[in-house]
Amino acid sequence: MSQSINDLEHDIEQTRARLDRTIDQIQGRLSPASIVDEMLGTARQTPAMAGLYDGALAAVRRNPVPVMLIVAGVGWLVHRVARESERRRELDATMAGAESVPVLNTGTARVYDPDRPTAHPAADRVAESLRM
Repeated sequence: MSQSINDLEHDIEQTRARLDRTIDQIQGRLSPASIVDEMLGTARQTPAMAGLYDGALAAVRRNPVPVMLIVAGVGWLVHRVARESERRRELDATMAGAESVPVLNTGTARVYDPDRPTAHPAADRVAESLRM
């Protein structure tokens, strides 16, 4: 009986070791560098993309500073757009929770007519003082 338990423990250890190796391989394939390498390798295998890829890579190698500035600018733009989108969502959430204020519409249009006297007491006093 103890022999069968030892055999089971040994099998479990072997299975764990295989599982660890499999997980390590999966993590290696899913690393950002590995994914980029795989995408670039696929792009290079396409005849139309191979020339474009090689030309772009040569341009980046010749001019690394402008490329870094372009990447920084695009990153900044994406950051600003994401931040503005977050603000808009927060404002929408705030406005959704706020009570709505009723708007009274009497139907009368307010049109400025310089020949008619104003209905504002302070403005009427100013007009009276100017006439004197």
